[in-house]
Amino acid sequence: MAGNRGRMGAAGRRFIADYGMIFVLLLLCVYYSVATLNVQYPTGSEAARQVVAECRERLPSGDAALIVAHHGQDASDFAREAEAGLKAAGVEVAGVVLGDPSALRLELERLGAAGRAPKAILATREAAEWRLIRNIGEILPASSGVSVFCPESHRWPDFLKRNNLLAVADRIVVIAIVAIGMTMVIITAGIDLSVGSLIAFSAVMATRLIRDAAGAANASAAGMVLCCLAAIVACGIVGVFSGLMVTLFSVPPFIATLAMMLVASGTAYTLAAGQSIYEVPASIDRLGRGTSLFGLPNTLILMAVLYVVAHVMMSRTALGRYVYATGGNREAARLSGVPVRRVILFVYAVCGALAGLGGVVQTSQLQSGAPTYGLMYELYVIAAVVVGGTSLSGGQGKILGTLIGAFIIAVIQNGMNLTGVESYTQNIILGLVILAAVLLDKLKQRGWRLRGGESG
Repeated sequence: MAGNRGRMGAAGRRFIADYGMIFVLLLLCVYYSVATLNVQYPTGSEAARQVVAECRERLPSGDAALIVAHHGQDASDFAREAEAGLKAAGVEVAGVVLGDPSALRLELERLGAAGRAPKAILATREAAEWRLIRNIGEILPASSGVSVFCPESHRWPDFLKRNNLLAVADRIVVIAIVAIGMTMVIITAGIDLSVGSLIAFSAVMATRLIRDAAGAANASAAGMVLCCLAAIVACGIVGVFSGLMVTLFSVPPFIATLAMMLVASGTAYTLAAGQSIYEVPASIDRLGRGTSLFGLPNTLILMAVLYVVAHVMMSRTALGRYVYATGGNREAARLSGVPVRRVILFVYAVCGALAGLGGVVQTSQLQSGAPTYGLMYELYVIAAVVVGGTSLSGGQGKILGTLIGAFIIAVIQNGMNLTGVESYTQNIILGLVILAAVLLDKLKQRGWRLRGGESG
């Protein structure tokens, strides 16, 4: 009986270790969904389709309808979709008003004078709140019989809005990409503090090459790709240099990468002359802001591909086993024939190159390069790796766990923003989350005992 309980307890601990972070992420999503449950009003095309459907049911055939919306992109989308929907339903469109109550009043008076007074008004929620529309019979007696159609409200969490979920993913994509390389480095019992500065260095180098060598705003797609590849390769070389310091000269990874962090940051400021570089083609945003399959952002597709490749490499190849062996026991790995030095050089090179790719992605998102990019990103990257279950002692960790950790960090930040938590309080909470992740890692190493096996 005791043996069965022991096996069940061990199985439970393994289950928590393997899947606990997934449940944490799900619980966070549930919590913030409940905390941000609010009354929602459809906007843009969605709102237009709703009011057109209601109008078709209630408006007698042959009557005319007036479309009213305030200024803005959503208003334009609403007006365009509503006009197309009414025409498809055979309803006459008396006019479209994109403006303010005074513009609506002038249009109603003009239509009334012409004998074409509308029988219905299709309005956005903002326009429906205008006093002119709410009291139209009193203010314009000639329009007292007009029916007003506006989007109906429903309850839905702000957190689960499509735009917000995409914003969460878009916010974390650079950190998640860089965290792949950081995971490999930490599994080998190393650390790389230079990744934030390498993001800035890559962004500045890519944009400066585009400006000075590829034709600036007239640069071709091939020229931009080559410039971005050059920046990524340069960051990979910096990673190789850090790896050489660690392997050949036994410099502690903390010191080696701290030095390279300062070098990369200073070089970025020098190349950019302390300024942002904006002389790039508008088409550079295709990676950072464009969409592809099923309307998903290109950055999400890139991130997914990189994680699949990294997961397969770390879990299905000899190189991945070498990485784990190097972090678990370097001397034993060396005696077993593992090329320890080459493995360490490889993971630092990958980490540097992925930081360079992160800089290119940020350049594409912001359509510029600046030496201030990547500020404090090394801390968020390390936090994502640690929260995802990778041990700072080396030898343990999973690539997909890092992805979960990155999303946990993003969800916490986004949820706190939605619920109005102050920025300094957010830092306290994130710090406690990281501390909790490290403490859990220590407990796992000790077999879930609060005290180690030391005597005294």
